[in-house]
Amino acid sequence: MTQQIPPAPPAPGPERAPEPELTGVRNFRDLGGLPASGGRWVRTGRLFRSGHLAHATESDAEFLGSLGLHTVFDFRNTADHALEGPDIDLPGVRNVNIPLSDPADGREFWKMVREGELDQLRAVLGDGKGAARMAHSYRTIIEQRTAEHSRVLHALAEDSVPALMHCAAGKDRAGLSVAVTLLALGVPREAIVADYLESNAPHRRYRVRRSGEPAGSRSPEVMELLAPLFDARAAYLEAAFEVIDSRWGGVGRYLAEGLRLAPETLGRLRERLLSADGA
Repeated sequence: MTQQIPPAPPAPGPERAPEPELTGVRNFRDLGGLPASGGRWVRTGRLFRSGHLAHATESDAEFLGSLGLHTVFDFRNTADHALEGPDIDLPGVRNVNIPLSDPADGREFWKMVREGELDQLRAVLGDGKGAARMAHSYRTIIEQRTAEHSRVLHALAEDSVPALMHCAAGKDRAGLSVAVTLLALGVPREAIVADYLESNAPHRRYRVRRSGEPAGSRSPEVMELLAPLFDARAAYLEAAFEVIDSRWGGVGRYLAEGLRLAPETLGRLRERLLSADGA
């Protein structure tokens, strides 16, 4: 019998940057260290993701200010701003607000999530409706928000690095914008999904308390109904990838035709955000 010799494991890449202990900003991380095209790696200290910055503490602001950020991309809409407040001001940092479709349909939906009765939640989210709603929203953002994602990638290629991308939780709208950026850098889809799923860690998750409800008092059924909205699920991101493949035939045409990213612009983007060793 011929013995199968397993292939050698890939060379280890650079270590991911250690996570800071932030108090008022959730789901923060540096994307440096992810593998990319041509045997390169995403540079550390160039591209960050997080939840909103509206509740950042003084020490959080001090840390964020130490990153040398050029631009903060805020993908929240006016309903988010009304609920959470605007981002804190970071001296010398440009804040660019590019509202994207809310995966939960905005103000009225979230009011129902926070204040609705159990029967309402069952009707809207039960029997797989919550997960289906999220997957549909991911597909819609990829298909309909090409101008917004194009704007982000062109800005990163020109002058907007180091950059931080965030929405409310840093999971859905920011997660898709990060995924699009990483696809452009040639990061494998499995690595993009793995980073996306890090948003499920308890210390990263967006905190939502229903009106009049003390923390920890929700029934198991309510928690189960709400879970699809607050989970990062691989199926959601895979739904977005399926749109890229079915409509554009793959990432190359999606970048060139969907996002109008010229080869020279893609080259500048990769030059800014990639290195041979991740540093």
